[in-house]
Amino acid sequence: MQRMGMVIGVKPEMLQTYKQLHAAVWPEILALITRCNIRNYTIFLREPENLLFGYYEYHGSDYEADMALMAADPKNQEWWSFCIPCQAPLETRAEGEWWAMMEPVFHMD
Repeated sequence: MQRMGMVIGVKPEMLQTYKQLHAAVWPEILALITRCNIRNYTIFLREPENLLFGYYEYHGSDYEADMALMAADPKNQEWWSFCIPCQAPLETRAEGEWWAMMEPVFHMD
């Protein structure tokens, strides 16, 4: 299992929309997340900075293939068409990232 942390901004004028979307995530998206070997997925919001912190645990054996499967799914592309306009990616993110991935520096079970 691999722990994943990531961060992105959320546009202040889109904050309520983003919260509403995630208060009722589409069942097809939840099923896709599970199918792509993601468990224990949580998104936290930090205001007033309007930062989203995402955490999940990856339980698969081919992360790149699972993320490609997720990105190619038509229902997920539709979901992203609503979520992406709400987000403000960090300027310091790595090339090819939307959410900026974070380095784990401590964990305790």
